[in-house]
Amino acid sequence: MGLSTSAQTDLNDYKYIIVPKKFDGFKNVNEHQTSTLIKYLFTGKGFNTLYDDQLPDDLKLNRCLALQVDLQDDSTMFSTKTTINLKDCNGNIVFSTMEGLSKEKQYKEAYSEAIRESMRSFNAINYAYNGKSEKNETITVSFKNDVKWLDESSSNEVAQADSKKNEVHAKKEPEVIEKATETTQYYKDNAPVASDINKGKTEAPAFKKLEIKKPNVKDIWYAQPTENGFQLVDSTPQIRMNLLKSSAADVYMAKTDAKNGMVYKKDSTWIFEYYENDKLVQEELNIKF
Repeated sequence: MGLSTSAQTDLNDYKYIIVPKKFDGFKNVNEHQTSTLIKYLFTGKGFNTLYDDQLPDDLKLNRCLALQVDLQDDSTMFSTKTTINLKDCNGNIVFSTMEGLSKEKQYKEAYSEAIRESMRSFNAINYAYNGKSEKNETITVSFKNDVKWLDESSSNEVAQADSKKNEVHAKKEPEVIEKATETTQYYKDNAPVASDINKGKTEAPAFKKLEIKKPNVKDIWYAQPTENGFQLVDSTPQIRMNLLKSSAADVYMAKTDAKNGMVYKKDSTWIFEYYENDKLVQEELNIKF
């Protein structure tokens, strides 16, 4: 599924997605396994995803190559609510997902369900890095005033210092053990290292079941503007669905009396996507705007 929107184009401008090991508002690193889950899900959707302490050389020199993940937690006493924001190097929000909701009582299960629902906003986006963020002005480094030589004694001191430094690094034990898959996420917090998910391999989580429903040709819904989006009414007229705007064009958060999901435009067809009895359903709609 693809979107001919600025959101699609904006995401393609960035080479990396940076996931913090500890999100704001949490006391502990990888609390409720939020960091490992989000990194896994972004990797599964084709993004080159990194933890915030594993930056490659090109990203260290140019932080604008990446978008930073911000987990917005609007949970209440009775429900867990999450929104995932992607921010550029200047702190501007480039993309915001739909709000994920869970009423699970256990924190780990609740955040997992809410985050997975938020990440469904990327189902309508086919990410492919276009190299735009690397087309910046070349940085020139001058060595005009650098020391050009050392006397023999200084050279020996530097060599000895380097030798001791390398010896210390050689004895240093790995600081992090991590395993991240769809069903198992293990994280030992000594200090972070790379996930064991293969960097160049895209492993998209597979849905257990997918059901596609075709619309009734006579069942036409008419869009009436509201403060935050539209309400869809039939010819009765009866309100059948409410659409709330998202940060991407032609992508809406959708609510009916019995279902919550998202409505987006695929080619010239409007799709209502939601879960029903642990099954992903894509239902085509006849909408007149």
